[in-house]
Amino acid sequence: MNRTRFKRRTGIYPETFALMEAVLIEREDGKKKTGRRAALTTAEQLLLTLEFGREYRTFAHLGDDWGVHETTVQRTVEGVEAALIASRQFRLPGKKS
Repeated sequence: MNRTRFKRRTGIYPETFALMEAVLIEREDGKKKTGRRAALTTAEQLLLTLEFGREYRTFAHLGDDWGVHETTVQRTVEGVEAALIASRQFRLPGKKS
């Protein structure tokens, strides 16, 4: 997929996607690994979150498309958003800017 089509589909450029994915991978590497593996890869989790933010589809519809339960979608979106906010690299300008 070319750069323009990727931007139109996800709302961000591939370079920004790579930076976001690096933040998420760094977060995963810092976690203690116990239990089952995640149903979705880090890139898929980020794409799922971007799709939710871009289209505002319900968790149930996203879960059907991605093959996971809607609760998994909700936890994934919340986790990815929290990690990106905590990194302080991806912020919208404030009201006073």
